[in-house]
Amino acid sequence: MARIGFRLNRIFGKNTIVTDLLGVGYSAGVTITPMFVIIGNVILMGKVLGFDTVGYASRELFSCTLLYIFIFALLTASPFNSVLSRYMSDVIYKEQFDDILPCYYVGALLNIAFTALLGIPFCIHEYFAGHVGVLYVLTGYLGYVSLVFVFYSMLYLSICKDYARIALFYLIGMAAAFVLSLIFAWGFGLSVPSSMLLALVIGFFIIACFELATVRYYFKKNSGHYKEVLIYFKKFYTLVLTNFCYTLGLYIHNFIFWNTDLKMITANSFVCAPPYDMATCIAMFTNISATVILIARMEMNFHDKYKAFSEAVIGGRGSDIRNCQDRMFHQLAVELMNLVRIQFIITVIVFLICVVFLPQIGFSGMVMRIYPSLAVGYFILFLMYSEIIFLFYFNDNFGAMLTAMIFLLTTGVASYFSSFLAEKWFGMGVVVGSYVGWTVGYMRLRWVERHMDVHTFCQGTLIPLQVGEPESPKSYDAYADSTNGVGGVSND
Repeated sequence: MARIGFRLNRIFGKNTIVTDLLGVGYSAGVTITPMFVIIGNVILMGKVLGFDTVGYASRELFSCTLLYIFIFALLTASPFNSVLSRYMSDVIYKEQFDDILPCYYVGALLNIAFTALLGIPFCIHEYFAGHVGVLYVLTGYLGYVSLVFVFYSMLYLSICKDYARIALFYLIGMAAAFVLSLIFAWGFGLSVPSSMLLALVIGFFIIACFELATVRYYFKKNSGHYKEVLIYFKKFYTLVLTNFCYTLGLYIHNFIFWNTDLKMITANSFVCAPPYDMATCIAMFTNISATVILIARMEMNFHDKYKAFSEAVIGGRGSDIRNCQDRMFHQLAVELMNLVRIQFIITVIVFLICVVFLPQIGFSGMVMRIYPSLAVGYFILFLMYSEIIFLFYFNDNFGAMLTAMIFLLTTGVASYFSSFLAEKWFGMGVVVGSYVGWTVGYMRLRWVERHMDVHTFCQGTLIPLQVGEPESPKSYDAYADSTNGVGGVSND
């Protein structure tokens, strides 16, 4: 975690208004640029190509296709990425860099195979039941697979903390997509939705190729240890469940409202709830800065305290360990409180901007009535996610899994009941689920603090476990034969 932390420390260390703004801009640029680049490119393509003049059915088909590509690409990639990230962190710590390429290949095979199998039935249904053209269906399917590969490869560059290069790849890919969309629409006469979708798919493929080339540039040797990667999925199944439950929890409330009176069905295949989905998107952007703040402050402050504690455990005195532990948990509490304070100020400012200006550009009515409760919910949700990250720091995988599962179940149940309330309370499912998840995560962190000695020094075994027949319990034979003397150790 040294690269971004070093740069942020160097920027913020000057302690001026200009450098503080530069630090915020740098941390935002290297962490959330990819998302805004894609969204900005879609908006720009639509403006230039006249997407608003396209028929309503075609516009909704394109929007739903893009929505499903992103949501289900994140969902299908989530079970694999957390375990692979743990495996990579372990081999990097052991300096076994030759094991990274086997991890990449095995993960890519599992990820793409799982993605392809899940996408095929939906595409078949879209073609036969929705009567969507085969080329459009195939383009959407390739976009789904390509984006999964983009998210997967980005994991390896994130482990290397090469955020700036990730942002650059997205800029190049989306710039190419914009130019291609103009060529397809004006040069080859394709429809605007088809041109935009095909261009985005090619852009995703370009980003994936750049990421693959960078991974091969960083890690050139292949140890051939593929089996160890598969063993990690069995060993760290809690990571699979944690990441999947958290990701599913981000969207389960949308799925529930897709089955209410708000739902809209496109091409007999795509189901969505446009007012609720749009309010969710705005609420997520309102609080997305929490991710930037968390990464920046962990890199600059908490990681040093955690590193000092780890070094004290390896070779320090008992008093040194206790002092480092106290300082580490004190810093953890400070970071959580600072995250709450800073994000609360940002959320209030962004909320006021959205309430004042969004109705002037067409976002009004039901969207703005749903938005406030969802904004509160996502504020708590990102705070809960910070607790999961801290639990991962302390290797409390069970606590992180428990937090994510309770968050998922509570959000689903609460969203179901909130769907029967007035529109302004539709987002209470996210509020309740996030708050319960945050409470569980906080209680688990306190539990880790109280049991840190046991958690640190009483894990594992001193004698390696072996599979086989147990040895004979007899160690001395009082009636040994003459070759052994009067008595002695048994030959057994």
